[in-house]
Amino acid sequence: MSEDDHSHEPCCEHTHDNRFETVSLIVSGVLVGAALLAGQLGAGGPSLTTLLAGTGMLAGGWFLLPKAWRAVRRLRPDINLLVVIAAIGASVIGEWVEASAVVFLFGVAEWLEGWADRRARRATEALLELAPKTAVVKRDGRFAEVPVDQVALGETVATKSGMSIPLDGVVLSGESAVNQAPITGESVPVDKKPGDTVFAGTINGEGALEIKVTKTTGDTTLARIIRLVAEAQEQKAPTQRFVDVFARYYTPAVTVVALLVFLLPPLFMGGDWNTWLYRACVLLIIACPCALVISTPVSIVAGLTALARRGVLVKGGAHLETIGRLKGLAVDKTGTITEGKPQVLGVELLGSATMPQVLGVAASIDEHSAHPLAKAVVAHAKSQQIPYGRATNYQARSGRGAEGVIDGHAYFVGNHRFAHELGVCSDSVEARLAAIEARGQSVVVVGHRPHDGCQGEVLGIIAVGDTLRPNAKAAIAALHAAGVEQVVMLSGDNQRTADFIARQVGIDEARGDLLPDDKVEAVKALRAKHGVVGMVGDGVNDAPAMATANIGIAMGAAGTDAAIETADIALMQDELGKIAETIRLGRRTLGIIHFNISFALGLKALFLALTLIGYASLWLAIMADTGATLLVVANALRLLAAPKSSIR
Repeated sequence: MSEDDHSHEPCCEHTHDNRFETVSLIVSGVLVGAALLAGQLGAGGPSLTTLLAGTGMLAGGWFLLPKAWRAVRRLRPDINLLVVIAAIGASVIGEWVEASAVVFLFGVAEWLEGWADRRARRATEALLELAPKTAVVKRDGRFAEVPVDQVALGETVATKSGMSIPLDGVVLSGESAVNQAPITGESVPVDKKPGDTVFAGTINGEGALEIKVTKTTGDTTLARIIRLVAEAQEQKAPTQRFVDVFARYYTPAVTVVALLVFLLPPLFMGGDWNTWLYRACVLLIIACPCALVISTPVSIVAGLTALARRGVLVKGGAHLETIGRLKGLAVDKTGTITEGKPQVLGVELLGSATMPQVLGVAASIDEHSAHPLAKAVVAHAKSQQIPYGRATNYQARSGRGAEGVIDGHAYFVGNHRFAHELGVCSDSVEARLAAIEARGQSVVVVGHRPHDGCQGEVLGIIAVGDTLRPNAKAAIAALHAAGVEQVVMLSGDNQRTADFIARQVGIDEARGDLLPDDKVEAVKALRAKHGVVGMVGDGVNDAPAMATANIGIAMGAAGTDAAIETADIALMQDELGKIAETIRLGRRTLGIIHFNISFALGLKALFLALTLIGYASLWLAIMADTGATLLVVANALRLLAAPKSSIR
């Protein structure tokens, strides 16, 4: 039963969806029931009972024989072989009804496992049906319905009220409320207007929309979700790998023990051969690790599916187990705790500098940058109708700012740290910076860069503020309630700003003035303290720190290729509260797995002891095995009904 043999279950190769096998199982059940009734009533004598039981055994077990034979050829005993041996042994000593019951009930157990597996995956597979097969495309000034895989990038598609949006795109015209629940997990429709992004598989509301296609069929956000969830379901979690290895050695060992139980008492203690053959057969059935092996994969698949329904992509069972053990969490500030949409709140001038000069210099350099603060400065300059060009010789300084040349003069734009390193911070500048930072605002220092004998100077300070996410405080409280011992905010902003934000939302510790390398060291320190830690970021700029953490979490991954590919867990919506929800469900999944394993092993140990002292029968053995399988499956499927968080 190596990993090469099957994806998650050495006990069964889930082919129960085959209708012929299902019919065979029903026929077997009818014949076994008839044999049992005939035996009780004495109708037709022993021959009729034997005929009915034997036929029922063949009807329910014909598909077991090839599997058992493969196990013999590979010298790898598995569950199928154990059941076949037990059935043959019971038949040899004349227990035909029990032998047929063993085969039938084992088939029922396999069917239940197959049903559970399909049930757990059904929600994910249903995503395939969300995207329409056709799209209404505008070509040559006319709209025509064509297969969705024939729509090219840049083409315009139209969606009417109540229609599914066929492909990812940007709204060109029209306004409507769109139900994005299948993608982001949002329960409330989102208003869309020209310029907004929409996703394939989401449902258009009352309005009509014309959409410019930005992703073809195989590259849509929905397609990526389906692909990633499918890959995640096939990956083995650590507990599952342990169970597989355990079963690999457990089953042959049980086979040897059963053989010894059959041989040793009659040979050395004068025991009855038939009695000990019967007990050996009971032992083989009891020892079947079906419930043990199915306990982990069904739980993992159910947990992954439950989170996918909530707009949380977990890229494998290993990550689900890791998030369930999380003790420490590092979070980026911008875009995680705050909205990530900073605005210029004020400009302080120094010396003889003017407002147009300061804003013009800053915008000329920041025009090259995609940083949120840079975008805020450029947007403010445009709103004030400040004329500016593009700086030449632009150089970004990671974690500090940038510099460039304007009209032959070297200028810089950056944070407090950068200004200090350049040696342009006088006492008066420091005082102004401290006052702004004490208000929890970020500073953008603008000035001449020291060069060629020029000492440099600060021309002005731009104060930039970012608003907290409305649910940030509640989300941090939920993280603590979910068992996270320490939440640390990592920020490139100055320490005073970081402390101010942290106090507002209840974060345990804030670390400011951090470069990307500093964030990596901070995560390492957190791991040394807590063992299992996570890092929440945008999936790109925070990639080194996310890679250093045990698990990386990207926020707002819908439509962001880099975020989905970089992170171990991707939140399809910018909801910090979903992290706590994910942790709770991860912990619940781990709890169910551990309970199922303990229950399966404990039940096996109990019945093995009963077998050796002669208090267990084939009937009891197979009912216990089937019952255990049913119980662990039902327990795992409870994850699909896990309540959603109220934090939004």
